[in-house]
Amino acid sequence: MNETTASPAATVSKPSPTGNRIASIDALRGFDMFWITGGDALMYHLSRAVPVPLTLALAGQFRHVEWEGFHFYDLIFPLFVFIVGLVLPFSLTRRLEAGGNRKELYKHAVRRLLLLFFLGMLANGLLDLNFPELRILGVLQRIAIAYFFATLLVMNFKVRGQVAATALILLGYWAVMAWVPVPGFGRGNFTMQGNLAAYIDQRFLPRPFCCYDFGDNEGIISNIPAIATCMLGALAGHWLRTAYSQVRKVIGLVLAGVACLGVGLLWSLAFPIVKNIWSSSFVLYAGGWSLLFLALFYWIIDVLGYKKWAFVFTVIGTNSITIYLARHFFKFRDVGLIFTHGFINYLGDWKPFTLELGSVVAGWLFLYYLYREKIFLRV
Repeated sequence: MNETTASPAATVSKPSPTGNRIASIDALRGFDMFWITGGDALMYHLSRAVPVPLTLALAGQFRHVEWEGFHFYDLIFPLFVFIVGLVLPFSLTRRLEAGGNRKELYKHAVRRLLLLFFLGMLANGLLDLNFPELRILGVLQRIAIAYFFATLLVMNFKVRGQVAATALILLGYWAVMAWVPVPGFGRGNFTMQGNLAAYIDQRFLPRPFCCYDFGDNEGIISNIPAIATCMLGALAGHWLRTAYSQVRKVIGLVLAGVACLGVGLLWSLAFPIVKNIWSSSFVLYAGGWSLLFLALFYWIIDVLGYKKWAFVFTVIGTNSITIYLARHFFKFRDVGLIFTHGFINYLGDWKPFTLELGSVVAGWLFLYYLYREKIFLRV
């Protein structure tokens, strides 16, 4: 299964002779972040202002599926984790090949793990000092864990070993979820109430939970398959570093993406696609779409050379953690109101859309200032 999706990277180890930065990676990261920094709300308010079948259908894709299934919005988080892994061969592997100090690389990985986890706690409200209501796990915490263990795998295994490790993670998680019985529900129960991940969260993870009542959607053992999501990105990164032609790289990404989608759908017959427990079929299905989006962005930006259109996303992508944290602490909508308060109340159904648009533009201008001044948050 995973050997099929990653076989090009597994069989070719020669790095690409060019050291140029792949512009599509920052653009794809920014595209991903755009939707959780106001783009989703723009789609919702557009559907309210212009309630036609197309806008209503698009807005529906910007809601998480309650349990089983998949919407575009369910791709946002795994795509980001995928991109975290995607850059590892360009940063970590390149340093190792150049004789980098492994001890320092391990220290850097530990520091980044701790810092991302701490930033995640800040985003969850650590400074409120309301510890009974403080959520322990979250988005940045999952990124930290996935990054750290993916780093260990990339540092200590060749590409074939990384493929094998990714497959073992997915198969092992499925085996545990399917065969370990849950008191009162038995084994192989993948409902909200009866799945093993929810049971473990209820027993060992302090509340509150997010985003369903019986467990946390970034809970304890569902962090394990998120490592595989990060590794799918790392394998794609290895493929992009080969000496193959750019066109062949695009074809390889597309074939790998289609293979992941197919295997994920087949696996879902036994292990449903559920984002809240990060099921193995979800990892592959989301990974398939991530590979296809990477192929599309790489083809348009790096192969065809059409880069200007992606600048708006590149600005976001180069400071993605910054905008994620900033929107937890600052109200960019209030900044937008400075320029729109005089006419906003005359816009009728378009008022909510314009309010959100002002917030998005204010946030983007903040990032553009950082970009222009070459100020980037590196963790």
